[in-house]
Amino acid sequence: MVEETTGGDMAGRAKGHELIPSARRLITSLRDMGYDFAAAVADVVDNSIEARATKIDVDVHFDGDESWVRITDNGTGMKPAQIREALRYGAERDYDEDALGKFGLGLKTASMSQCRRLTVASRSSTERAEVHAYCWDLAHVVKVNAWEILEVGRKERPEHLDAPLKKHTGTVVLWQRLDRILGYKHPYGEAAKKRLSGMCRELEQHLAMVFHRYLAGEAGRRKIRIQINGNAVQPWDPFVRHEPKTKRLETVTLHYDHEGIRGDILIEPYVLPHQDDFDSTQAHSAAAGPLRWNRQQGFYIYRANRMIQSGGWSNLRTLDEHTKLARVAVSFDPHLDEAFRINVAKMRVQLPQLLKEHFDKAVGPVIKIAQNAYRRSAENGGSRRLTARSRSAQGLSSVQTNPAASPPNFQDAKPASGPANGRLWTVEEVRQAAERVATEKELPVVRSVFDRLEKGKRHD
Repeated sequence: MVEETTGGDMAGRAKGHELIPSARRLITSLRDMGYDFAAAVADVVDNSIEARATKIDVDVHFDGDESWVRITDNGTGMKPAQIREALRYGAERDYDEDALGKFGLGLKTASMSQCRRLTVASRSSTERAEVHAYCWDLAHVVKVNAWEILEVGRKERPEHLDAPLKKHTGTVVLWQRLDRILGYKHPYGEAAKKRLSGMCRELEQHLAMVFHRYLAGEAGRRKIRIQINGNAVQPWDPFVRHEPKTKRLETVTLHYDHEGIRGDILIEPYVLPHQDDFDSTQAHSAAAGPLRWNRQQGFYIYRANRMIQSGGWSNLRTLDEHTKLARVAVSFDPHLDEAFRINVAKMRVQLPQLLKEHFDKAVGPVIKIAQNAYRRSAENGGSRRLTARSRSAQGLSSVQTNPAASPPNFQDAKPASGPANGRLWTVEEVRQAAERVATEKELPVVRSVFDRLEKGKRHD
């Protein structure tokens, strides 16, 4: 690498020195990019969608230290050189305009944030059932201190790595040594199993929301199907457009030029019905979303039809009980990434500073209508209490389990009585209650406090 320098009337050439980062230090540091389990799986699903997959299976298998997570697709697959390049941190590739990837980091940083061994196996030929596999093994990288992946031969591969590719092309991403997922000193315990089951339920909600346009066939391509442990994920439409009394306001299009790059930003405001106007109590409960009504109001920001942000007003206004029926879709193309300052994990996005006044003006009418709808409901004496369970909380409470995973003398925890029977609340229940009433600014502090409590429990 050579760079030119100029000093006075003399132009010289400075000698370049390549500095290769310490593999063991950097690969360990890159595990802390801010992913949680659901966001990490979603980042891998992005790759499957880009590979033109129509069917994506997520399998979570509990077997103590031998537990694993597998994401399989029926996409175009990759040849050996392509697998190796895909596993390179900062992979060299040209992204299409509608590409869900961006930095060439997602597959690696997302996967290694959850596990210590990432294996990618792929089949690209429809004629030959030939599968090639390579892996990042954190223990190996730390040992040799080199950016070195391992080729996984056929005899070294577990059956569940190759099995999904016997009949078609596609790719398998396998996570093993799940230190960040199980997170317990005793990964065979019932507590670890329950944690994994809970994460599966959260994952279902997350994928149903983030990819709802793809699941519903609204992304300008064939509908995709996602399954978690064999259970189909159903799209969750935050705007409940199928409800007759949902109000859709006029779409606003902003033509934006960011440093010479032009693109359109679509703003689609909706006012959801108050609970008495839903077709059913079940529909109202499902529409509340993973974070419940108050925290699900605000902007739903989409990049290439993939949801990046789900609720919140992006510092334009605070969360307010009176505006909880207001939800606004904001869609932009990947070439405006710099304007929206999207991060590597695709979990954070910011509205362009120069457009905040336009966004504020665009959401004005939806805020007013939502407030009026809330007031009318209050003047009518409020609505009945709804207790129906959300569909998203059903059907995914279990993970695949090895019956022999529990060690001898392990005693199952006794089921606790419900809150109505007078028992004390668990920490998790207190956490959920606190998050429901916290404002957008208070929420990070609340989560930090309970995360520290959870870490303290794990070390007891």
